[in-house]
Amino acid sequence: MFNPTREEVRQFFTEAWRKYRKNEILTPLEAMAADWAMQHPEYHDVLENPDAANLDYTVEQGQTNPFLHLSMHLAISEQLQVDQPPGIRAAHQQLLATHTPHEAAHEIMECLGEVVWEAQRLGTPFSNESYLDLIRRRVSRR
Repeated sequence: MFNPTREEVRQFFTEAWRKYRKNEILTPLEAMAADWAMQHPEYHDVLENPDAANLDYTVEQGQTNPFLHLSMHLAISEQLQVDQPPGIRAAHQQLLATHTPHEAAHEIMECLGEVVWEAQRLGTPFSNESYLDLIRRRVSRR
């Protein structure tokens, strides 16, 4: 399993953004990261500033961690590509009936964040069933 450090994740996103802006060749994963970064102009300054890449972004300070946010976008994109957990792709398609692709990704991201937080809080494994259940509840709220 690939388990990058915080610094490696931040370097990946800043380097992908740099390469995108310089019109350099991107790997498929870098291209996906750059696509998500393009959809988040509020993160462009952070991605272009090495000092900002080393900052701590805390909820207590009312900050969103741009690297965590973009990482979650990538994780969800990969989950959708391989339909893992099984059923996520169908739930995403249902969300697309009432949401833009970016909005649908954010709906799923809320569910992913909740299940990860709960697993960490309780010291339990990640629950695919809980994750899909939360996504399906959002679909049914349409």
